[in-house]
Amino acid sequence: MDTVTRIPDPSSPVDLDPADPRVLRAATAIMGVTTPETLAATSEIAAIVDKSRDRGYFLPDEDDAIRVRYSRFLGARSVLLATLESMEAVSGGRKSEWERRLPAFAVALAATCQIVRGSRDWIALAETSRILRKKLDEADARHGVPRKTFARLYRSGTNTTRKLHFQHAVDFYRSHRSEFEPLRANSQLAEILEMIDEEVSGFDLRSSQVWIERFRYRCFSFRRRHHSAWKNTIFEVFRWSGSLIADLRQPGVKATNEPKRVTAELREQALKLAKPGDIFVTRHDDAMSNLFLPGFWPHAALYLGSEAARAEMGLEFPPPHQGNAADPVCFLESKKDGVRLRSAEDTLEVDAFMILRPPLPASEICEALTRAIGHSGKLYDFVFDFRCSDRLACTELVYRAYHQCGPLEFSLCEAGGRMCLPAEELINQSLSQGFKVVASCGLGSGGILKGLKAELAVHNTRAGI
Repeated sequence: MDTVTRIPDPSSPVDLDPADPRVLRAATAIMGVTTPETLAATSEIAAIVDKSRDRGYFLPDEDDAIRVRYSRFLGARSVLLATLESMEAVSGGRKSEWERRLPAFAVALAATCQIVRGSRDWIALAETSRILRKKLDEADARHGVPRKTFARLYRSGTNTTRKLHFQHAVDFYRSHRSEFEPLRANSQLAEILEMIDEEVSGFDLRSSQVWIERFRYRCFSFRRRHHSAWKNTIFEVFRWSGSLIADLRQPGVKATNEPKRVTAELREQALKLAKPGDIFVTRHDDAMSNLFLPGFWPHAALYLGSEAARAEMGLEFPPPHQGNAADPVCFLESKKDGVRLRSAEDTLEVDAFMILRPPLPASEICEALTRAIGHSGKLYDFVFDFRCSDRLACTELVYRAYHQCGPLEFSLCEAGGRMCLPAEELINQSLSQGFKVVASCGLGSGGILKGLKAELAVHNTRAGI
């Protein structure tokens, strides 16, 4: 919807009493959503943007804070737009005395002022940060935000025709201020008029400023379209090549049709040792992708536990993401088909794995897994760009689940020209922060190793022994 919709024209007939319940309901709705926490790009967000400039990307907790604030703004904006529509819906009717048209006009003008102010704040902040503009345009299913919302917000917020209509409405209010004074007898409308008085004094409605803002949007739109086309092309190239490589096997590593070393019996033994929140780091010996990834361990998945274990810790799946009824043990894993809930047979059909356990209480693990499940359904990130969260690679899912969960903090590193977190680096940082190696499988003797034996076996793989 447009940022600034049509203001009820005071010259058109509106048969409304100042105490009309439709007007008062609309006034109440406006007052309910017009707070700094819901509309403005607050100082908290500005501070996050400042900290991210040298780094070049947002950390997962910063990402979440921005998305929460932005989704609140979009929700409040939707309420205000609905308020405008309700005033437009009652703006027809019989001709009446001039004074009876003012309540609807005042409520509509107040709603528009709030929309303009909120949009202006977010646009002004985003103009200073390219990574914020990109972040606001990402889709976020958890908060119901589709792609390119900022692009649409920027376009409608700088629309010259609507800005000039808004200027006309503000000028009318200023020149007829005395006619609005009787409305102050109603406490709700008095608050609406105070809001208008406060807002209209801060808007720069000169024609030159309107055209400058529109020119900035045109520059932004030009850059965004060309960058988006380049990004989509690159992603499709990587998606095609990545999907092909994922299905290829290195010749000579294993005999044709040789089964995986991790059998159904070993999987069952391992799952008895695992707890919800454990990280399973896995390996296929003959995967062609091993040639392009550093170290022995290339892949990771999150263990969500059995249905009983999840119920005990209070972890619930949202309705669209219920587990497989045929197999109550579930993993959350990002592979070439995207981030999905998976069975043990799917995730652990491998040649080797290790289990890492986070040093966190159950409540914080539940929080981390809930956050991770919110990413379910996203596409796989074949480009391995961890700065964006609309597509996730396997280790990025773990990174976004556990970063800033309790005392944990993970750092991205540059690999292959990308800021990412390879599985080997994930293991490094996890162990340095108190994660424990619970068990390993497929190493040494090939069976399940626990405790110190598992730690030594994992150390040997990472030392190249």
